[in-house]
Amino acid sequence: MTARTETAGGRAAAAGAPPHRILLVRLGALGDVVHAIPVAAALRRALPSARIDWLVSAKHREVLDLVPAIDQRLAINDRAGASGGRTLLQAIAGLRRERYDVAIDLQGLIKSAALARLSGATRVIGFASPFVREPLARWFYTEAHDPGTGGVHDRGEGRHIVEINLGILEALGIPRGPIVFPLAPIDSAAARSVRERTGGRYALLNPGAAWPNKRWPPERFAAVARALRARHALASTVLWGPAEETLAREVVAASEGAAALAPRTSIADLVALARGAALMVSGDTGPTHLAAAVGTPIVALFGPTRPQRNGPWAPDDLAISRAGVCQCHHLRRCRLASMCLLDVQVSEVLEAIDRRLARSAARG
Repeated sequence: MTARTETAGGRAAAAGAPPHRILLVRLGALGDVVHAIPVAAALRRALPSARIDWLVSAKHREVLDLVPAIDQRLAINDRAGASGGRTLLQAIAGLRRERYDVAIDLQGLIKSAALARLSGATRVIGFASPFVREPLARWFYTEAHDPGTGGVHDRGEGRHIVEINLGILEALGIPRGPIVFPLAPIDSAAARSVRERTGGRYALLNPGAAWPNKRWPPERFAAVARALRARHALASTVLWGPAEETLAREVVAASEGAAALAPRTSIADLVALARGAALMVSGDTGPTHLAAAVGTPIVALFGPTRPQRNGPWAPDDLAISRAGVCQCHHLRRCRLASMCLLDVQVSEVLEAIDRRLARSAARG
């Protein structure tokens, strides 16, 4: 299928003057926000004098503070119990004052599409109905981009979401160009403490994930930590986020001293830690995608999601996947007695780690 952009009436959209004021809408989650950052980078390359703003959930605003390509980060309080951002009404009023030439919805929800349309932007661009998470979102767009299927899976799952996101810029006549994540260099006390404890050579283990069926058992992560110490002289640092400290402590307790608990980390801390790590082992979750964005060597574990679409994109990185046999694709919880990720054995992960570290060594 050939990529194309259509107006609401089905006609090809006419190329107009380059936009001067652009709004990107990607509210969350963390990994999805990271996967959209190359769109801001491509816009900045093509339109260096344009105003580029981003509407994001207050919960995920912190990562955008590290992206210099963005002019204004508009944090919205869009979840019950959330704090730190504008209310929906405040956000809409503020958006309309900016008089955007174009709003681009990279999320495909009714909420994100409605906010893009309510911004008052002259052009509202999103994805065609088969490629949005909620098909009714399409009706809020003045133009819909069809990225095609990629010839592998329906809904474009044979290509990485970063490439799919970049493709939407064809509607503005902007070529995709290289995939770039312009995250500002940063150091942090948390990263310094890990470097001091490990002598500067360490692996990151991330056992947590928002979806229960993306979590590999903590005792297997502990076995990986023991092997990393024995086979590669690597100390492991176990990451944890909200409600994950107990899980991380289970890994540390079973590691026989091969792993230590990471300090409490912000997004900036995660970026600094990832930049210094020799390796990261993790499931399909936000910290994995942050690490991939800064070039950390990765071995990723995939069950209900497909690495072709969501996995690390560096050619040297490795993904161990059970997506081909998973019967609960894109579900937070497994419907079966035993989730497919449990089929991934420690030996398979260790073999992938050996290969990934060998590739790093070969590159010097």
